[in-house]
Amino acid sequence: MDWIRLTKSGKDLTGLKGRLIEVTEEELKKHNKKDDCWICIRGFVYNVSPYMEYHPGGEDELMRAAGSDGTELFDQVHRWVNYESMLKECLVGRMAIKPAVLKDYREEEKKVLNGMLPKSQVTDTLAKEGPSYPSYDWFQTNSLVTIAIYTKQKDINLDSIIVDHQDDSFRAETIIKDCLYLIHIGLSHEVQEDFSVRVVESVGKIEIVLKKKENTSWDFLGHPLENHNSLIPRKDTGLYYRKCQLISKENVTHDTRLFCLMLPPSTHLQVPIGQHVYLKLPITGTEIVKPYTPVSGSLLSEFKEPVLPNNKYIYFLIKIYHTGLFTPELDRLQIGDFVSVSSPEGNFKISKFQELEDLFLLAAGTGFTPMVKILNYALTDIPSLRKVKLMFFNKTEDDIIWRSQLEKLAFKDKRLDVEFVLSAPISEWNGKQGHISPALLSEFLKRNLDKSKVLVCICGPVPFTEQGVRLLQDLNFSKNEIHSFTA
Repeated sequence: MDWIRLTKSGKDLTGLKGRLIEVTEEELKKHNKKDDCWICIRGFVYNVSPYMEYHPGGEDELMRAAGSDGTELFDQVHRWVNYESMLKECLVGRMAIKPAVLKDYREEEKKVLNGMLPKSQVTDTLAKEGPSYPSYDWFQTNSLVTIAIYTKQKDINLDSIIVDHQDDSFRAETIIKDCLYLIHIGLSHEVQEDFSVRVVESVGKIEIVLKKKENTSWDFLGHPLENHNSLIPRKDTGLYYRKCQLISKENVTHDTRLFCLMLPPSTHLQVPIGQHVYLKLPITGTEIVKPYTPVSGSLLSEFKEPVLPNNKYIYFLIKIYHTGLFTPELDRLQIGDFVSVSSPEGNFKISKFQELEDLFLLAAGTGFTPMVKILNYALTDIPSLRKVKLMFFNKTEDDIIWRSQLEKLAFKDKRLDVEFVLSAPISEWNGKQGHISPALLSEFLKRNLDKSKVLVCICGPVPFTEQGVRLLQDLNFSKNEIHSFTA
């Protein structure tokens, strides 16, 4: 908040008196001292000298990128931070780039057959190390336009494709291993908001069917926009947001709410199990961003997510910190208000569940959120599963999220055991007490068979997770058998 107040004081934080300039690499390198520190992030250059004393990670961390491109370092440490908003008063300008040659895109589309790039345009790294290069094509009827994406991968599903279109801008992101294949087009004609997405998993083909506003023949699909028809490592892509509407909000505990957001009709997005998104709100004139893991609307409704062309609702269990900055503002939203939601991120692979026999879940507080969809999936879609055990750490009984649902679910499915551990219980509490410890874990983490395939998932506050991972390693669980989420 001190930094936000400074940015609104009218003080010149760039030293350029409001001018924006083009910055060459040579010029950027000159500004590499604490009192004269410029950093480039995704092509934009910022004077971060005034921010030094406010940076939570300290001056030394910022100085690692002084006078250079800090994009990769920024993404490693806190990719979710909305630097454009936080540093907008520090913007010096753009990096100088060579002017692009304009092309006749109608002729280009004819040359680029079926949306395939000439081999010369595929980077050597991706061609050699990445997946087979994807392509796209399009065809039409009198009333429909179908965009077909050929991923050349067989592990593609509805979670793998994210579609957004607004006005004439059409954007489709396909997640292929650790890369993102982007179709980004300014459509030549108007289409209706609603559309459908179909995946043919056996051949890795995705079909996106758009409805024309007017039943006329299109001569060409449209003109390419930024990064169209490119395969980009996911770590190098920026976060893309769309505005979602708050549909409902209900109390789950005394300080935790269940928020339901509705995606725009022009968006297809399904968050894969174990992944998170970022919520963005404008607060005191600055856009603040926080990561959250979506959950199911309930543990006791249909376990399987509805198989629909577009899954339109996203649920979040969020603890409200009344002395915080972000969650009180989120809690003040009225039904019908909007929140910006990013595309998903995360490194959890559903392949970890293959042939799994024992699944152990360790959660503290709202670190329970990644476990919700994992529980739903495990109990319905892992044929080899013998046992699921959840140890749920909280301060008091009133803090336990969805306690009755968990107890009913354990009663209904005998493969599930749930244990609650409280650090500050009332005297009448008969359950387990304390914090995560070797004694608690050694008793809890017993394999069904000596050589059974096992996975331990852990999520909670950073000290909880770090200590838990160390204890698991002390108990001879391998790195491949442990997955930690960030709460």
